[in-house]
Amino acid sequence: MTRLVFDHLTLWITPAASEHSHDLVPYIEERTGASRRAVLAALRKLQDAGWLTRSGTKARPVFAPGSIRQVARNYTLHGLQEDLPWQRDFAPHFALPKHVERMIQHGFTELVNNAADHSGGTSVTVSLRQTPTHVQLLVSDDGIGVFDRICSAFSLEDSGHAMLELSKGRLTSSPEAHTGRGLFFCSQLADVFDIHANNTAYQRRAWETAGWRKGKPLPRQGSSIYMAIALNTTRTLDGVMAAWSTAGDGIAFDQTVVQLRLLVSEGQALDSRAQGRRVGSRLAAFKRAEISFEGVTDVGHGFADELFRVFARANPQVNLVPTHTTPRIDALIKAAQAS
Repeated sequence: MTRLVFDHLTLWITPAASEHSHDLVPYIEERTGASRRAVLAALRKLQDAGWLTRSGTKARPVFAPGSIRQVARNYTLHGLQEDLPWQRDFAPHFALPKHVERMIQHGFTELVNNAADHSGGTSVTVSLRQTPTHVQLLVSDDGIGVFDRICSAFSLEDSGHAMLELSKGRLTSSPEAHTGRGLFFCSQLADVFDIHANNTAYQRRAWETAGWRKGKPLPRQGSSIYMAIALNTTRTLDGVMAAWSTAGDGIAFDQTVVQLRLLVSEGQALDSRAQGRRVGSRLAAFKRAEISFEGVTDVGHGFADELFRVFARANPQVNLVPTHTTPRIDALIKAAQAS
């Protein structure tokens, strides 16, 4: 006799309840080979846990997805069109606030497109889960890994430098086809955002002012991107876009924040001109750049001069705005600007 395992059922019960609301019991019997008694017992457990709701009569029950929902699918990347899985396999089975649905749709299509266009892999697994408080998206591919891809495309030394460039935004290895907005704005939409790739991980929490920090990596090849959005968030897609536009209209992506802590380990100083040039890389594409010294204890004259005099004079169209500075760092920046 087939044994129904609760955790296995949750992997596919949401679309099953949507598509077989009036015949869910015989559908599960046929799909699993389990007895009617076992199926009814499993459905009661799923109801109690919040995975299903039941209406209708005892003889003719009508089931529907509950407050907890999940859909997981695997796709071949070759020729994948990211809008079709969303419209066909995912969107019909979730009940999200409209502004949250808009944000998670944006994240879904951008992350699946990134896997198709940039990962160099063969397949991608997508899982979307709704709980009473959050919607959670996980996109995992078997490709080269996002940090290795960036290092290769931009001749960078390590994943820390790759994360620094990624955190600025407007980073793409295919400028003829992409603008570099996708992964950046996905991270800004989320309350929780994690990037795992080839034994390296970085995470961002919306409520933490420090921004990106290192996380505990998953032991797997390729990239896994996780984003979670609270169902009661006041954040909107248009609002997030507007926050990175100096005009406040969300059209241009022309301001950014550079987190200097991504360049150094804890307790180390930013001392070299090479580090200053690394910070200034690609900033000429922006009108305004906040340079956040949060987590940086000290800087050297060479770094300050390279960024706030050499770069600033070569790129007067970029407004460099230092933040979270100490009195000493302030003094070094002012001395460099006055030189």
